[in-house]
Amino acid sequence: MSTATAEHVDSQDEAHHHPSDRKYVQIAIILAIVTALEVGTYWMESVPGEVLIPVLMLMMVYKFFYVAAWFMHLRFDSPMFTKFFVVGLILATIVYGIMLTVFEFWHKG
Repeated sequence: MSTATAEHVDSQDEAHHHPSDRKYVQIAIILAIVTALEVGTYWMESVPGEVLIPVLMLMMVYKFFYVAAWFMHLRFDSPMFTKFFVVGLILATIVYGIMLTVFEFWHKG
């Protein structure tokens, strides 16, 4: 095997190197903890909505990035795919924020 071929194989191995099962379990535990925190906000009646909604959205974004980066292997793909996900998340957050203001300010009642 020539040196150029060996370097090509090495670079392919590095590009397709994925973490162990243990790492995926650790990430799943982190996601479960964040989900438990989100569910736990249901019983927090003393926290005003102005604080609770941004905190929930931050947890949502955090979980989205973790799932996309690790379980969808976005972390190991082209940076272009990461940009698509980030743009999509930003647009979805803007649309969600607009809808929240519609229900808060422009409803009859």
